Amino acid sequence: MNVLVEPWLTADATPVHDARVLTEGGSLARIVLDGQVYALRITRAGKLILTK
Repeated sequence: MNVLVEPWLTADATPVHDARVLTEGGSLARIVLDGQVYALRITRAGKLILTK
């Protein structure tokens, strides 16, 4: 399912990020929070998995 979320249509000021942009077209991105590295993975089924 491809859903286009228009940031200006959100009800509040919550940031909206496209996972495919974060992974640069691949299936994996690293995200750092307070010095901890997490892996954001897009599965073949199009689901997101966030692991430490």
